[in-house]
Amino acid sequence: MTEGGGAVTDMLARARDVAAQIDRGFDRLLAVPDDARARLYEAMRHAAIGGGKRLRPLLVQAACDLFHISRESALRVGLAIECIHVYSLIHDDLPAMDDDDMRRGKPTVHKAFDEATAILAGDCLHDLAFEVLADEETHPDPFVRIELVKALATCSGPAGMAGGQMMDLEAERTRFDLATVTRLQNLKTGALICFCVEAAAIMARLPQEARTGLHGYARDIGLAFQIADDLLDVEGDAALAGKALAKDAAAGKETFVSLLGVEAARERAHMLVDQAKDHLRTHGAEADLLRAIADYIVERDR
Repeated sequence: MTEGGGAVTDMLARARDVAAQIDRGFDRLLAVPDDARARLYEAMRHAAIGGGKRLRPLLVQAACDLFHISRESALRVGLAIECIHVYSLIHDDLPAMDDDDMRRGKPTVHKAFDEATAILAGDCLHDLAFEVLADEETHPDPFVRIELVKALATCSGPAGMAGGQMMDLEAERTRFDLATVTRLQNLKTGALICFCVEAAAIMARLPQEARTGLHGYARDIGLAFQIADDLLDVEGDAALAGKALAKDAAAGKETFVSLLGVEAARERAHMLVDQAKDHLRTHGAEADLLRAIADYIVERDR
């Protein structure tokens, strides 16, 4: 990779390739059956295929580059993570949660179909994630596969993403300080991002004591990603984002921007990116994609 902006340009080209692979993977997994389940599969395809940054599958690929793990294994793990991510978006958009009409530039699933179908589509994508991880095509070692399953379950459940979402609901009813907002986002957004990097360490059979730097990198970019999202919610373009903006402020939720202010939040995001890249200092060019992803997180416009 080249330095600076060239590295981000190269990263975006890799991201487009990964996104196309993920779409093809979903197309294969979600072939519409010729029976009464067709509407369910169509709803899953509506949510899963097309749109989205596919940052999480890209992170898996980048982390796997460090350990020369096959692209096929990395792709399948990325597909499983994207199943979890997309299911969470479907459920977050429901009337009982955030009640959103648009996602990734198109109607949310409960708007394009109906609420019951949206719930089932989310449920099925959640299940599909673990079906993909448990398949021997993902990794030949069953002990590696079960560790992947356990780690993803932990990161997406009450000790991870779902727990963070519960805290986010509570944020509408109470005032959170900076430490609590940081904890919320470490769970809601950061846990799944951490799994992307952890998955590579699991497939490389890296001992726990050798994972410290990767954990630090993932933690820091997870928070930087959320701060960038908070900034975009205030300063961004809804047409580019493909969803409604400024909803946190309207709901009275505390964010990094509301607590720190725009400039201090931006400075903290850049500081976290610098920290994240410093965690990779023992790696050479094989970590360039991870470094470029960290830079992109705070430079993106959607």
